[in-house]
Amino acid sequence: MELAHSLLLNEEAYNQLGEVQKAEFIFEWLRYLEKLLLATSRNDVKEKQKTLVEQLLSLLNNSPGPPTRKLLAKNLAILYSIGDTFSVYEAIDKCNDLIRSKDDSPSYLPTKLAAVVCLGSLYKKLGRILGNTFTDTVGNILKAVKSAESQGRYEIMLSLQNILNGLGAAAAPCHRDVYKAARSCLTDRSMAVRCAAAKCLLELQNEAIFMWSTDVDSVAALCFKSFEGSNYDVRISVSKLLGTILAKAVTSKHPGTAASRQSIRRVSLEEVLELLGTGFLRGSSGFLRASGDMLKGTSSVSRDVRVGVTQAYVVFVSTLGGAWLEKNFAAFLSHILSLVSQSHPKATQTQIDAVCCRRCVSFILRTTIGGLLGEKAQLAVVKDICQAIWKLKKVMDVAASQHMLVCALQELGNLIHNLGTTAAPLLQDSSTGLLDSILSVTLHPSISVRLAAAWCLHCIAVALPSYLTPLLDRCLERLTGHKSSPEAVTGFSFAVAALLGAVKHCPLGIPHGKGKIIMTLAEDLLCSAAQNSRLSAQRTQAGWLLIAALMTLGPAVVSHHLARVLLLWKCVFPASPKDLETEKSRGDSFTWQVTLEGRAGALCAIKSFVSHCGDLLTEEVIQRLLPPLPCAVDLLTQLSSILKMYGSPLKTPSVVYRQRLYELLILLPPETYEGNLCAILKELAADLTAPDIQVSASTFLLPPLCHQDDLLILSPLLQENDHRFIEEQLLLGNGVACGSLEYDPYLIYEKDVEGDSVPKPLPPALSVISSAAKLFGVVCAHVGETQRLPILEQLLDSIKHTKGARQQVVQLHVVSSVSSFLKYVALSKGCLGPEEMKRFALTLVTGALESTNPLLRCAAAEAWARLAQVLDDGAFTAGLAQVSFDKLKSARDVVTRTGHSLALGSLHRYLGGISSSQHLNSCIGILYTLAQDSTSPDVQTWALHSLSLIIDSAGPLYYVHVEPTLSLIIMLLLNVPPTHAEVHQSLGRCLNALITTLGPELQGNSTSISTLRASCLLGCAVMQDNPDCLVQAQAISCLQQLHMFAPRHVNLSSLVSCLCVNLYSPYLLLRRAVLACLRQLVQREAAEVSEHAVMLAKDSREELTPDANIREVGLEGALLILLDKETDERLCHDIKETLNYMLTSMAVEKLSLWLKLCKDVLAASADCTAITCVDTMQEEEGDKGDDASVLTTRHDEKSHPFTNPRWATRVFAAECVCRIINQCENASSAHFDIALAQEMKKKDSRNDFLVLHLADLIRMAFMAATDHSDQLRLSGLEMLLVVIRRFATVPEPEFPGHVILEQYQANVGAALRPAFTSETPPDVTAKACQVCSAWIASGVVSDLNDLRRVHQLLVSSLTKIQAGKEALSHLYNESASTMEILAVLKAWAEVYIIAVQRHKNHRQPLKTTSCLEDSIRNGSCSSDGLLDLVYADLGTLSRLWLAALQDFALLTLPSEFASQLPAEGGAFYTAETSENAKLQYYNSWALILHATALWLTSTGFVVADPDEGASDLSRPVTPTSMCQGSSSGATIKSPEDVYTDRFHLILGISVEFLCSLRSDATMESITACLYALQALLDVPWPRSKIGSDQDLGIELLNVLHRVILTRESPSIQLASLEVVRQIICAAQEHVKEKRRSAEVDDGAAEKETLPEFGEGKDTGGLVPGKSLVFATLELCVCILVRQLPELNPKLTGSPGVKARKPQMLSEDGSRLVSAALVILSELPAVCSPEGSISILPTILYLTIGVLRETAVKLPGGQLSSTVAASLQALKGILSSPMARAEKSHTAWTDLLRSALTTVLDCWDPVDETHQELDEVSLLTAITVFILSTSPEVTTIPCLQKRCIDKFKATLEIKDPMVQIKTYQLLHSIFQYPNPAVSYPYIYSLASCIMEKLQEIDKRKPENTAELQIFQEGIKVLETLVTVAEEHHRSQLVACLLPILISFLLDENALGSATSIMRNLHDFALQNLMQIGPQYSSVFKSLVTSSPALKARLEAAIKGNQESVKVKIPTSKYTKSPGKNSSIQLKTSFL
Repeated sequence: MELAHSLLLNEEAYNQLGEVQKAEFIFEWLRYLEKLLLATSRNDVKEKQKTLVEQLLSLLNNSPGPPTRKLLAKNLAILYSIGDTFSVYEAIDKCNDLIRSKDDSPSYLPTKLAAVVCLGSLYKKLGRILGNTFTDTVGNILKAVKSAESQGRYEIMLSLQNILNGLGAAAAPCHRDVYKAARSCLTDRSMAVRCAAAKCLLELQNEAIFMWSTDVDSVAALCFKSFEGSNYDVRISVSKLLGTILAKAVTSKHPGTAASRQSIRRVSLEEVLELLGTGFLRGSSGFLRASGDMLKGTSSVSRDVRVGVTQAYVVFVSTLGGAWLEKNFAAFLSHILSLVSQSHPKATQTQIDAVCCRRCVSFILRTTIGGLLGEKAQLAVVKDICQAIWKLKKVMDVAASQHMLVCALQELGNLIHNLGTTAAPLLQDSSTGLLDSILSVTLHPSISVRLAAAWCLHCIAVALPSYLTPLLDRCLERLTGHKSSPEAVTGFSFAVAALLGAVKHCPLGIPHGKGKIIMTLAEDLLCSAAQNSRLSAQRTQAGWLLIAALMTLGPAVVSHHLARVLLLWKCVFPASPKDLETEKSRGDSFTWQVTLEGRAGALCAIKSFVSHCGDLLTEEVIQRLLPPLPCAVDLLTQLSSILKMYGSPLKTPSVVYRQRLYELLILLPPETYEGNLCAILKELAADLTAPDIQVSASTFLLPPLCHQDDLLILSPLLQENDHRFIEEQLLLGNGVACGSLEYDPYLIYEKDVEGDSVPKPLPPALSVISSAAKLFGVVCAHVGETQRLPILEQLLDSIKHTKGARQQVVQLHVVSSVSSFLKYVALSKGCLGPEEMKRFALTLVTGALESTNPLLRCAAAEAWARLAQVLDDGAFTAGLAQVSFDKLKSARDVVTRTGHSLALGSLHRYLGGISSSQHLNSCIGILYTLAQDSTSPDVQTWALHSLSLIIDSAGPLYYVHVEPTLSLIIMLLLNVPPTHAEVHQSLGRCLNALITTLGPELQGNSTSISTLRASCLLGCAVMQDNPDCLVQAQAISCLQQLHMFAPRHVNLSSLVSCLCVNLYSPYLLLRRAVLACLRQLVQREAAEVSEHAVMLAKDSREELTPDANIREVGLEGALLILLDKETDERLCHDIKETLNYMLTSMAVEKLSLWLKLCKDVLAASADCTAITCVDTMQEEEGDKGDDASVLTTRHDEKSHPFTNPRWATRVFAAECVCRIINQCENASSAHFDIALAQEMKKKDSRNDFLVLHLADLIRMAFMAATDHSDQLRLSGLEMLLVVIRRFATVPEPEFPGHVILEQYQANVGAALRPAFTSETPPDVTAKACQVCSAWIASGVVSDLNDLRRVHQLLVSSLTKIQAGKEALSHLYNESASTMEILAVLKAWAEVYIIAVQRHKNHRQPLKTTSCLEDSIRNGSCSSDGLLDLVYADLGTLSRLWLAALQDFALLTLPSEFASQLPAEGGAFYTAETSENAKLQYYNSWALILHATALWLTSTGFVVADPDEGASDLSRPVTPTSMCQGSSSGATIKSPEDVYTDRFHLILGISVEFLCSLRSDATMESITACLYALQALLDVPWPRSKIGSDQDLGIELLNVLHRVILTRESPSIQLASLEVVRQIICAAQEHVKEKRRSAEVDDGAAEKETLPEFGEGKDTGGLVPGKSLVFATLELCVCILVRQLPELNPKLTGSPGVKARKPQMLSEDGSRLVSAALVILSELPAVCSPEGSISILPTILYLTIGVLRETAVKLPGGQLSSTVAASLQALKGILSSPMARAEKSHTAWTDLLRSALTTVLDCWDPVDETHQELDEVSLLTAITVFILSTSPEVTTIPCLQKRCIDKFKATLEIKDPMVQIKTYQLLHSIFQYPNPAVSYPYIYSLASCIMEKLQEIDKRKPENTAELQIFQEGIKVLETLVTVAEEHHRSQLVACLLPILISFLLDENALGSATSIMRNLHDFALQNLMQIGPQYSSVFKSLVTSSPALKARLEAAIKGNQESVKVKIPTSKYTKSPGKNSSIQLKTSFL
């Protein structure tokens, strides 16, 4: 392939290739040439032009295939447009000659076609340069049309389109001729030619004025004719032509002089609409404007014409645009509705026609109004439709107006459904009278109108949930009031059912009591049905309909009414077969009608129950459901005889009854009706082969039984497209009606499959067949194997005995039911039965495989494979395949070849590579042959499809066939005519399967792989150029696969350009493929994709559709615009995913772009919402959004890319903003630091940070939060919450002490205020409460007066909820008010918690200056102020909080206590809604618990509420007393009991939650719960409760241990440890108290008799599970071993201490270890002396272990936090009173000595790893031992000697910091009061210190550290002097003084000395001044005896006096560092 990449064709390489490769090579060369020519300079091209032209023209004779000729023509045109044009005329002549040639042989055809294509391309590119040659060319081409075959006509039309395009107005002389030729082609028998002709005419109308003026009628007539017998593509193309021409006719301003103007006809809008209307109503025949006599026949307009015209209407309006539609909507609406009025009886003469026409009208309205108008314009449209409904209602003739009303109501419903809560103002506007008009139509005589009105109410309820309950009430009221009017009974029962169906779409639900009202009403209707025969049918239907709809409310509601429903169900059927017989003999036609209606209704209600309330289907309920079933089946078997008796009136009711019974049986498990299986099976067989079925129902029966992938090869109608809604009717065939609600009113409450459109059930006669076929599969699989045979035989016979069309219908039914049986057996792994069954099934399926109906062949192929799957027998499968092989070899007809080729594919799909490779080879061989059968495109399509299935299922086995298959695919792609799109689609599927098979191997570099890859890419390129959209979609998905496996080899820029071009394609499947591909690309390389898209837009290729404003808004914006227009759910999902991926990877880099996009989307609708709060946002002034401004604003916004986006798009934009903020959080910190952001922005203006856009964020949140749409309000409030949380702490650099958010407080208040109005839904208020509390808690606003605004909102909501669950709105379910109450309480709880925290922090002594300044300014500091604000409502709040906690406690009780729960529910929930309420309580209990605990703490648990006794809310929590209620005159509790109850409530909730943490438990809940426990234990009273109840403490400890084990978060573990510490403190207090009281009581008694208090009593034993200390130890060990695994002797391998390198823990780890050590050191105090002996070894081991493992050397001789903690703990343990208690003294002494030995052993290493340990830490530990224990521990000689040695050794260490610390420690030891301890150290170490200090003369200190060593040494000596006995002091002073004097400097040296030396001098002098006077005698004698010393001293004093004059001495500064550090150490541990 590389050889093809040159400017000239490499003929040498070309000639060496085979035929197929040659074609590939040429195509590759042409592809390359196209890119190369555009990139090559003009001169280089001119050089080679001659040769190139020759090469290109010579290719014309090589019979090039369709893609090649297209590329060839393109290259020729580019070549001439770049190079010289003089030889172009020769090229044109050559092409013309080729076209004129008389050679008609098929082999010459490609050359002719290539010449035609070349001409088109040349004229398109060069246009008028070619002068007048075009007349000859066009003439020549038009002559050729007459004799050309379909491919020729197709190419000629496209070529003419190109010629017209290139020449523009210059081609005027030929316009009429082209027009004539195209006219005839527009009704060509080939569909592709029709499409091409439509494109040609579309091009022609740009210049040919006559088409849309004088000839407009005939063009329309022609188009209508073209629609006859058309396919989908033709309808798309021709409707585009017709719509565009008519739009032009309406809008054109004709140019030219007065003379020319007269010949031009002006066409008015009325005429155009009448033209279209005629086509719609009369089709192509009625165009003669005949008086209608000739139309009196029964011929109805063919459906394809009607569908085509429908599409033309849509194109017409879309071309004129939204603004035009707004202006002319009234006229348009009345015209569209008139299409189904009675003035055109043809359109609605039969029910079937009427339904189809209605669907077309609905489609026109839906697509134009829904697609073109923004929300504001749609609101205006709703008013117009309302007026139309009022007018139509007044029309007396029911038939005249019924269909118009149905269409108007359905569109009204759809509109409001899509507008959502933005439609609220409309419903409040009384002048429109929207609801009244709909409710009044509910009484219309026509049932379809009543149903449409009910559906419209359903849509309103879904869109505006606040109207659901009021509407339900109104309908129920009217239903009760108008029971005597049949219309009212059915109309309002439909309405109630539709509204009940809406409940599941409204999360807030309806009040629980409504269920009871509806059930009572339904019973009443059923009971009163018999009273009045005129009403009995209606009342029966209404009663059962209400019950069936009630079932959709789910188990929570239905469980209360189940018994009554089951009773009604039992009564509706006769009790025994005998009663059925008597019934039969008694009744008449009418009673049977009513009876069947009632029974069908009952079956439907039970079906609804089974499908919606599965949870209630217990064994018991199923037993009660079963008894009536046998009777229902009996009645089924009797129906035919009853029908014979009473004739046709019973026909429909009996069919409906059958269908309902079948539907119910499908849902029930077959075991439930085992006894009736045979009877049912017989009935089913009879139904399926009934003689009166005439209609073929294949299109709805078979698709579910075919495989989804196989449907692709059938009619494109089965594929999804934007016109599915109307195209469906063509699918069903002329005799079958489209689905419509009146065929099955019971569907009105079901959730519809297709989004917002009306349910569309098929007529009962059809739906009963599909139910029967489905049920047949289940029943047949469950009857005995022997009973299956006769039934199958009977079915086969019935096919044989019928003839003609009926035979086809019966065959269809039988095959579908047997397929359904095989599918069921295969999926349930059952078996087929006797051998005969196999034969019958085979005969049946083989017959179907050769049926003329392609759908049936498809289903048969599936059944064929299922049969093999069920039998699972290799020989049988091989036999089946052989049958197909033989048929395919011998048969020549299309039907057999297509059926059997698909059968082979299906076999492979279900059985993998079915058997040997030889088998696979023969399969592939046959399919290869069929795929090349160019005489039949159908055979090619099916064979290739089958091949794709085999490639997919064969997997790696297929590798050997990859190359031949690929070359076959490429050859076919290059040669199959583009008119056979379906073949290309199958080729695309094969290519896709091949790419998947090759997979990641495609990345390889070997020659073979490179060739394969190049072929795949070439195949994709061919498909990308195909005119058919589905083939392009295939190309895109192939490229997507390639990109996944070999990303480097796919050219991203060309792929992205292809995606962008098709982004707004009119074909749904192509758009889906584009987005699926984009979604994959942006996951990997979002930035590149985005750049390519923008580059492409800038290069401004003409292919880019006008919709895609990629140039202005980038790909991201284009996708947002598409999201706004798109209605397909799957597509919308993909767009959102794509945008999310792009946002994740690019939002931070392209911050401004993303925020601008979101802002544009949100601001585009802000003009509607600006009314809410203008005072705080001046920018919001301006357009207040009245109707008059709808048109004006549209023009100003032209520059705005988003015009009036839908609310769903705005919600998505708001969610995007929140995501952007989250993305920034993970990026640079400058996004949340304004000073840093501004600084970095200055450095590089391209830098962009979120904080700089804060104003926009607030504005967006404000716009969203104050919108009409509730969903958008929720998103806006969420956005505001995110902004507050993220930016609350960002300081404002210009005003220190303030934060940046402070300036937006007015906006925040204004955004929140509307959410607290009375009509706001509870979910919005709940969200707003959350924002309020976050705002107050954030601390942004410090001024109380400013805070009050938001605080006031919370106060108002508190007042609202105080009345409890009764007072809140009755619009929604009770659980909604629970949600609101709890949200308010949670918000208050959060505010209170923050207030208390601030108050605490404020009370601590560290008052910051800013806070002081504030307090001076405000009179009080905000921390207290906030608490004061809350304090006012605290009484109320605490009561409500306690009540909420009580509710929560009840709701979390296990189910076995259900019977003890209060019948009326709790304080804030009702018993019926408890399940829903649980969730709300789960979300808010934790903060409420924390707040309650804080409140109780603040009162010290001692102040009861004044109204405590009376208050019903503060009832105790025990379930039993809850049940008695307050009525039983419960005694008023003592305060002690009340406290105890509250204490246990809080403790109980916490323990219950913490001991079984669910995986979804939030961090917030766990920490709040732990903080609540901390708060609780802060106060003495609860501590005494815990202390005195040891079991409680142990339980709590075990729970905390579990929390620590299951939650890794350090904050949670720390909080848990804090609670543990408090529990131990409580235990300590309890033990102390007991000891104290015992001492007081037994004061006179002997000390020995005192009982032992504390754990371990007098034995010292601790029992696991019963011991508090043991539980604590477990928990602490767990923490310590997690952080320091080396502490676990099991892990380290031996109990002996292995020295290893100490480690530094993380900050969190250190804090955890320190907390655990604090707890350990507290433990001995909880034990008795014996107990303390048991635990001491463990505690010491752990404490010293931490010391050893973390004693890391730190710079500056600091101690790590863990070492400090372990030393502190050690000190606590050593100084424990237990060490001195009589009973434990000896044991403790021994243990402490061992501990000291362990510490000393840390030094004496086993190996050489000890150097890492920090000597200072160990020395400090030794010092702690020496100073804190009783002397006998450390004074035993061996230990003492080792300790002294350590000090000696340390003094020798060179590190100055170590020396300083050593001196400091010795200082404290020397001062120890007990000489037994201190003297040995003094004796051993004093001389050593002396020597070191005397070295000072020789070694002058060089830095502050050394200076400090000397200073510390002197201090130690001074201490010695003070400690020494009187008679030794003088000797010591005599040693000290010379050293001090040696530090002095004389006056000369002082001047030149370093600062260090001078400091030393000052220090020595100062000390001398102090010591001299104290020991004057020694001083004098020393000075006199040594003249040198004296001289030095005098010189120094003199020098000092000199320098004092100069500067202040610095000595006092020098001394401080040493002093501080020693103080610090003392306070820490010693």
